[in-house]
Amino acid sequence: MDLPFAIIDFVLHFDHYLPGIIATYGFWTYVILFIIIFCETGLVVLPYLPGDSLLFVAGALAGAGYLSVEVLLISLIAAAVLGDSVNYWIGHRIGMKILEKNYSLVRREHLETTEEYFSRYGGLTIVIARFVPFIRTFAPFLAGVGKMQYSLFLAYNITGGVLWILAFTLAGYFFGSIPVVQENFSYIIYAIIGVSLLAVGSIVFSVYRSMNSRRNERMEIQE
Repeated sequence: MDLPFAIIDFVLHFDHYLPGIIATYGFWTYVILFIIIFCETGLVVLPYLPGDSLLFVAGALAGAGYLSVEVLLISLIAAAVLGDSVNYWIGHRIGMKILEKNYSLVRREHLETTEEYFSRYGGLTIVIARFVPFIRTFAPFLAGVGKMQYSLFLAYNITGGVLWILAFTLAGYFFGSIPVVQENFSYIIYAIIGVSLLAVGSIVFSVYRSMNSRRNERMEIQE
């Protein structure tokens, strides 16, 4: 396998290499896991890094005694919360400038809709988005672009981060050694993602309906 493809495979399937990494690097494994989760949640350009599966495998290895579950949970929760916070401030500080460079694709009314969306539904979205790959990477960025109040964002950021890390890591810790769970873990992940997408979809639909209703009201007033 060529070096570039080997690196890509290592990054995308890091969870598969985790047992060997623990054997080689020991305590530094926590630092490596911290960096990966931080980058996946904090850098909007890296949504493809492993998240859910990595948490489950790390939890399973902790259950087998290879990692300390206490240190693992603390480090991963810190990475998730800090990552989303950095992502929020990137969106808050430079997100608008990035979008306005492609102003022909992003209209001012779309940005205003984004601000209104996060002022009304942003908290719930931040929590739910944690359980949806890719969306959890873009949600805090858009919350920053939408000027969501940071104190409110932080509260939901912590809530979502804690729930996400506990759910997948402890699932691996308690159930990762059960053969039927190992064999069907991908289906469990898909089910969780499906439920989360339905929740996000319902929120988006309600926002769209609200925006459409207001647009019609404005047109009636103008007439």
